[in-house]
Amino acid sequence: MKAHLESVRIAPKKANLIAKLVRGMPVPDAMEALRRTHKKGARIVEELLRSAIANASHNDKQNPQGMVVKTIVVNQGQAYHRGVPKARGQMRPMRKFQSHITITLGFPGDIPMPAPRKAATVKPASTKDVSTKKTPKAASQAAKNKVKTSSSLKKADTAPKNDAKVSADSSSKEKAQEISSDSHS
Repeated sequence: MKAHLESVRIAPKKANLIAKLVRGMPVPDAMEALRRTHKKGARIVEELLRSAIANASHNDKQNPQGMVVKTIVVNQGQAYHRGVPKARGQMRPMRKFQSHITITLGFPGDIPMPAPRKAATVKPASTKDVSTKKTPKAASQAAKNKVKTSSSLKKADTAPKNDAKVSADSSSKEKAQEISSDSHS
């Protein structure tokens, strides 16, 4: 009740889109869905599904109409190495992938149900309240503000000294101007 196709010239990503479409479906529904899908991958998977149906009815003497698509696996095969021309006679490499596709048919009771996924629990990094947690941008802004406030405090501490120096400098300049003006007169 299996069928396998190797080195078919379709990208695995594209074939996997079609595989997701029919995975777990009853065989008649899968055939109808593939027939209505307008993609190259649908034609390939449809042909492979017909082969699996023929294997089930001929080799295993099973009624394929009551079966479901148990598994459908798409793997990456070899790649063709091609190239696209680019400037100055160079070539940009391009890889065209092939696919290996395997279909397994089974009965509805044979399919093991996937275990339900556990909900992911997110633990906070610290014991602080989550609502007061800052974003990276806010944290960097807070750090900049700290630097600004600390540098402005330093300026405020040194401001009277600078004012005294400035007043002293200005008074000495005035004296120098008076002396120079007296000498010119």
